[in-house]
This record gives sequence, structure tokens and C-alpha cells, in this order.
Amino acid sequence: MIRLVLPYPVSANRYWKAITIPGRTMMAPTKEANAYRSAVGWAARAAGIHAPIAGRVAIEIQLYPQRPQDWAKRAAKDPQCWDDTVRCIDLDNANKVLLDALKGLAIEDDKWVRRLTSQRMEPDGDARVVVTITPLVAPVVQGSLLEAVA
Repeated sequence: MIRLVLPYPVSANRYWKAITIPGRTMMAPTKEANAYRSAVGWAARAAGIHAPIAGRVAIEIQLYPQRPQDWAKRAAKDPQCWDDTVRCIDLDNANKVLLDALKGLAIEDDKWVRRLTSQRMEPDGDARVVVTITPLVAPVVQGSLLEAVA
């Protein structure tokens, strides 16, 4: 199992840009996307990851938005749901950006992700994302015992 504390992801809306080559338009990562991927790479190496997990994985993502300076005032006004007004990127955008950034570093490819759980957490300080990656063992299907006798 791998547990990484990573920088807060960039929005998927700022991750890709369209570039036009005569007669063809392609999508390419932005400078911001490349910088984020580089930061994820440094964090992975600092955590001791030198090769991606091969094969099937389960990924749990906990997204912590930045806690605003007026959080105590918001919490006093609405103790149960004060963090609903805190600025945060959408979970589905965070998932795509994170999986792209982890590809080749901590996981081989996002096609191997068999279970993905995402959760927006209550802001408790600095913005960040905590990613837990667990290798999954493919089940071994046992043949019929009667077939072995025949």
C-alpha cells in the first residue's frame, strides 16, 4: 500500500490546452499541468516510490480544500455544514488530474484502477490531497474438482 500527501490538484479546466497544427487540433498539457505532475513526482520519490505498482489497484482520494481565514465565523454560523461554502474543485476533476499525474509514477496506467473512492474532506489547514493506492490481487478461479478426475 502507498500513501501519498500531494499538493492540491489544478483544475481539469486548466490542465489541458488546445494546440493547432495546420489541419489538426490536439490537446496538450499546460505549463501548470506539467508543474503539478513534476510536484507529484517529487512527492512520490520523497515517499520512497521508485516504480509504479503493476496491475490492478484500488485508489482512495481525500481532497482537503484550503481552510479560509474566516472558518471559525462560518462554523459558528452553521456548525454542521460550514465548509459547503469553501472553494473547492469538483471531485471528478480532481480524480482525472490525479490519475494522470500518478500514471507512470505510482500506477502503471489508469486503466488498471478497479476501485476509485473520492471524498471531499473538511478543511483543516493547508490545501492538499491524500492518496492511498492499494494493489489488488486478481482472483484465481479454481476449476471444477470433478473435471480433474475425468
